[in-house]
Amino acid sequence: MSEALSPTALQTLFTGARTHNGWLAQPVSDDTLREIYALLKWGPTSANCSPARFVFIRTPEGKEKLRPALSGGNLEKTLAAPVTAIVAWDSAFYDRLPELFPHGDARSWFTSSPALAEETAFRNSSMQAAYLIFACRALGLDTGPMSGFDREKVDAAFFTGSGLKSNLLINIGYGDAGKVYGRLPRLTFEEACGLA
Repeated sequence: MSEALSPTALQTLFTGARTHNGWLAQPVSDDTLREIYALLKWGPTSANCSPARFVFIRTPEGKEKLRPALSGGNLEKTLAAPVTAIVAWDSAFYDRLPELFPHGDARSWFTSSPALAEETAFRNSSMQAAYLIFACRALGLDTGPMSGFDREKVDAAFFTGSGLKSNLLINIGYGDAGKVYGRLPRLTFEEACGLA
């Protein structure tokens, strides 16, 4: 059985972590991005399908390519972030299933139903985006996930001809604590949960 994390670790991952809107001028190295992926890839997905694909935008040229797709409220903070991850999903993720899930013919589950394939890819890439957030937090980084962007423009700029489709964006770096909004409430257990 796994051991429970310490209160300090739980604070790092959950209770003390915040969504950041401002960033310190401290770079995130390519080695750190590789370390983030080395952690997040172990998070579970349906039949180990692992449909998420990540583009880590960290150059001025990459940010300018992203600029036209950003909503006004997300523009400044995204251009200032050391890294912006595009979390996308591979519409043909099932082609990797013979390798990733060799226990049966899982590929046929999805090739016979485009709707199931899209639903599975979107759901599981969303979970993998959450794993990315927690991997960043575990490594001492801050994040700012967002959906305020034009998906068609992102896909045209970064994924033309690839079969990849964007899901969400996540800014990554070392957050400026002075630009964090006040802590917002959460639903109570009674409001959000049921027991059956």
